[in-house]
Amino acid sequence: MAKIVVALGGNAILSNDASANAQKEAVQGTVKALIKFIENGDQLIITHGNGPQVGNLLLQQQAADSEKNPAMPLDTCGAMTQGSIGYWFQNAMQEQLAKKQIDRSVVSIVTQTIVDENDQAFEKPTKPIGPFYKESELEQIIKLHPEWTLVEDSGRGYRRVVPSPQPLEIKEYPVIKQIVDAGIIPIVSGGGGIPVIRKGDQLIGTEAVIDKDFSAAKIAELINADQLIILTSVGGVFYNYGKANQEEIFDVTAEEIQGHIDAKEFAAGSMMPKVKAAVQFVQKTGNPAVIGALEDVQDIISGNKGTAIHQ
Repeated sequence: MAKIVVALGGNAILSNDASANAQKEAVQGTVKALIKFIENGDQLIITHGNGPQVGNLLLQQQAADSEKNPAMPLDTCGAMTQGSIGYWFQNAMQEQLAKKQIDRSVVSIVTQTIVDENDQAFEKPTKPIGPFYKESELEQIIKLHPEWTLVEDSGRGYRRVVPSPQPLEIKEYPVIKQIVDAGIIPIVSGGGGIPVIRKGDQLIGTEAVIDKDFSAAKIAELINADQLIILTSVGGVFYNYGKANQEEIFDVTAEEIQGHIDAKEFAAGSMMPKVKAAVQFVQKTGNPAVIGALEDVQDIISGNKGTAIHQ
């Protein structure tokens, strides 16, 4: 039984309709693909993003913000979306397992990701979150939140940006490992996990967002996974993506693709973190990683699709 960590992109949950019912329906479709790993005899560990969901929650929090009902901080909003999305996946997976008459348990875990307070990311926040603001609103926003960093975003207005530090450790990984060893399917590290900083005996939540792919790679490393699979909206990794000489890569060594990472050939906000996380896992463990499309799960299991990265 292979232990496989699957990292799901936003397309696994995102819908044009932001209602709970629409997102639950999208999750049900995703789970119908993921159940194929279980049918194949694999032990599945599910991780997922939460960008659109935490963005919507921040909008709701700010709209209702008042002295009597203050908005929740970013780490707490991350925990709230971990719980809600984890519930959707847990419920949908239980339904599919029952339909397939597979006797397996599923559990979602609110996961804390430990980061270094001296990570350089805290010096230069880069991750946009929350709503867009007009230039005319800036003075009032800065007065209300002097600690925020606001940047102009592609002509669409101003947005708050927060740090995106690297994960050092997944606090709950020993429990996750025990659950995996017991044959239970865990849903963990939603949105990269809740970023926390160690202060003596305390873990203090911080205003940051951790890249979900790096957290998935760290979990896969810590629980000794046999494979990391990053599922996204495209079929795999391309060199020269979007150009006339575009080339899809099906099988590549970590050393070769590292050269393309160093040359900054991948899009910073989309494919770059995925290839970096995959290479990181391969280099740390010696085990393979695959980047591919959610819709190609059966072919990925068969080894016929996706970009396989190995030593």
